[in-house]
Amino acid sequence: MSKKRVVNKGNFRRRREPEHRINEHIRAQEVRVVGENIEPGVYSLKMALNMAEDEGLDLVEISPSASPPVCRVVDYNKFIYEQKKKLKEIKSKAQKTVIKEIRFGPNTDDHDFEFKLKHAIKFLEDGAKVRAYVHFRGRSIIYKEQGEILLLRFAQALEEYGKVEQMPKLEGKRMFLIVTPKTVKK
Repeated sequence: MSKKRVVNKGNFRRRREPEHRINEHIRAQEVRVVGENIEPGVYSLKMALNMAEDEGLDLVEISPSASPPVCRVVDYNKFIYEQKKKLKEIKSKAQKTVIKEIRFGPNTDDHDFEFKLKHAIKFLEDGAKVRAYVHFRGRSIIYKEQGEILLLRFAQALEEYGKVEQMPKLEGKRMFLIVTPKTVKK
């Protein structure tokens, strides 16, 4: 008779290890201690832990790869909160790249070309990248030289608004051209 193994498929949380070593989890014998109301210097781990305990704070290993490792005397929860706050601020300041696509056919007429060119100029002035492509349907792939000429003409018309990041390149049934803006409007 074989025993069946019961697998718990319930909702459980795996404990995440802290990002930094704290207090007794620090492995080094000597550490460089920094923090408010603390004389910076190199101390033994025991002495550094006593200093943190006297302040009622935690000893947090900031730079484990340094020699000796750098530790800060700080309230760990407050330290983590401030780190998350800084990360969030950095993410909000990071610029998001927007890519706008413009589609052509291999036999696009001049009026359609001008119409799509105006849209591309507006996109570039707003700070977005423009990805123009010629889509070849069915047997129109035989006109790939025409598509390449069309994209090069498009790039030349956008010369004062942006620069070509990627020259026309055929991938499958599409030929791409990527143009990035010269100046970003804020």
